[in-house]
Amino acid sequence: MPWIALLAYLIPLSLFTIALGAIVTPGMRPRALLVSAKLLSVTALALAATIALIVVFAGPATSPLIGANGLGLQIRLDALSAVMILLVSFIGAIVIRFSATYLDGDARQGVFMGRMAMTLGFVMMLVLSGNVVQLVISWIGTSLSLHSLLMFYSDRPKARLAVRKKFTVARVGDLCLIGASALLVTAFGTGEIAVLTEAARTTEALPAGVPYAAGLLAIAALLKSAQFPTHGWLTEVMETPTPVSALLHAGIINAGGFLIVRFGDVMLTSATSLHLLILVGGLTAVIGSVVMLTQSSVKIGLAWSTIAQMGFMLMQCGFGAFSAAVLHIVAHSLYKAHAFLSSGSVVDLARAKMGITPVTAPTLTQAVAVLATVIATVVLIGAIFDVTLATKPALVVLGAILVMGLTHFLLASGTGVTLIRSAFAASGVALLYFILQLGTEAVMASTLPAMPMPGLVTGLLMAAFTLIFAAVALAQILVPSHPRNPRVQAARVWIANGFYINTLFSKLIAGKPAPAKS
Repeated sequence: MPWIALLAYLIPLSLFTIALGAIVTPGMRPRALLVSAKLLSVTALALAATIALIVVFAGPATSPLIGANGLGLQIRLDALSAVMILLVSFIGAIVIRFSATYLDGDARQGVFMGRMAMTLGFVMMLVLSGNVVQLVISWIGTSLSLHSLLMFYSDRPKARLAVRKKFTVARVGDLCLIGASALLVTAFGTGEIAVLTEAARTTEALPAGVPYAAGLLAIAALLKSAQFPTHGWLTEVMETPTPVSALLHAGIINAGGFLIVRFGDVMLTSATSLHLLILVGGLTAVIGSVVMLTQSSVKIGLAWSTIAQMGFMLMQCGFGAFSAAVLHIVAHSLYKAHAFLSSGSVVDLARAKMGITPVTAPTLTQAVAVLATVIATVVLIGAIFDVTLATKPALVVLGAILVMGLTHFLLASGTGVTLIRSAFAASGVALLYFILQLGTEAVMASTLPAMPMPGLVTGLLMAAFTLIFAAVALAQILVPSHPRNPRVQAARVWIANGFYINTLFSKLIAGKPAPAKS
């Protein structure tokens, strides 16, 4: 089985082959390259499915080391890497096929396909990493190859400004990951990730550097996933072709969450690092979800949605709900890939909605009653699965936040406000939520650490963010019925501009954009 794991290298190598082919045919309509890109991306998907089946029937394994002294290239095959490589290969095959048509006629179509394939190859290497050396190489390689895609139209000033900020933030994240890897290797004497995480879980007297490594991993993940206050670049990289946006938002941006999940046992050694993820992730989720609703641009609205979703996912990791974070990564990736690739049809969808009778505006009492009803419904549905505040409080809280976030959509499904309709809708969402969560937990049981019971600080943070998200949900229900209120109008300007946080960050880190090339 360990030697069979080496076959997984064929998956990223398929994509790197496409990148090499682009060097020969970098121009318009490189027919041979386009055909081979489609075939090799599908081949990569088939190989990923084969690898997943091997994990199912043969169990987890780590390939032999290509290196020395516990450091080098290694593949780790387990439930997490199997799910992630299937996800990345599936989205990659779709994006490659979409790109072949989307860039048709571009003078540098071959270059674009090569850069896209290279980026996908590094992402695949990342999720298959079984050694910190391969992890760091793939992490940096993914960032640099994405940089080349974001700068595909390098003559656009806005693109250069956004990418400059992203490049700076990414390099800080790289240093944090390198520092965390060095601390872990020093502490346990190996770079093999499975051995590191096992040692972090079983060693009673942990070396002093391990909690610091957890802190650096948390910072690296927050920077990689565009979290507050360094989130602004993600809303500005819209000058790049749509397939890049789909790959970025459906795949690469999830790398921060994947990093935390992969080192879940290490993260559990540092309560401070988990609290950092909860605070920053939760705050980012609140800001992103509010700003998203004020955007008139489809792609920018989707970018704010991604920022909010990444914050929520990292907050899940802070609660120790690593299996829930994996489910979130899969669901968000599939949804966001579809959303960006189909963003051009939004005008048709808007026209289809014209003429629909608006929903009767609820009163404050009705809105509070609806929120209380949906929360109670989540608690009751959770009790059916033995998911309660006494057994798995994190899942109850996360479920309540999720359903509250959908409350204004539930109210928009009819012409009136009824508690019965809200309860039925919430029960359906909650039922699906708990089934998927517990199913994912069962699949990942042998790979990820069990969800811990929260301590005092974590419990207080859970309660605080439940109240904050309830207040946001209440505002989403009530504010649209008061569009002419001066306070609402003034607040909307601030919210639509992201509270000007990105403006301050731009002045701090990016400076003025370079002059456009003549």
